[in-house]
Amino acid sequence: MAGQGASPESARALNCRAVRALVLGFAMLALASAFAGAAGSRNASGLRGLVMRGPTTPVCYDDSCEAPAKGLVLQFRRNGQIKAQVKTSQTGSYRVTLRPGRYAVTTPALQPRQRLTPQLVRVPRGRVGRVDLHLDTGLQ
Repeated sequence: MAGQGASPESARALNCRAVRALVLGFAMLALASAFAGAAGSRNASGLRGLVMRGPTTPVCYDDSCEAPAKGLVLQFRRNGQIKAQVKTSQTGSYRVTLRPGRYAVTTPALQPRQRLTPQLVRVPRGRVGRVDLHLDTGLQ
């Protein structure tokens, strides 16, 4: 109830304004949360991993026949178009932001007899997946 001298009409008007303000505040909070969630989920998907190349010598005597593929350019294609391109670090690692779905992964640096595997990768929805790649150097 309103104060002692307030009329019933003014008390109803005050309650109506308070309810409108409360509803408007909740609506704005819900809208802000929806936009924040949509913005975060748009950038949350992608891939990361390690690219190794090998064999590094024609004859391998131990497990050191592979090395990181440092400075390798990776291209991620969908429907024949490059959607993203990244360069591996000195340790052979990469990280790329992509929309969820399937992509062909290639490198323009391939020489005859070399092959990058896997050739098809899947980007999960709402998270960064891990896909390690291998560059077969073609040495025998």
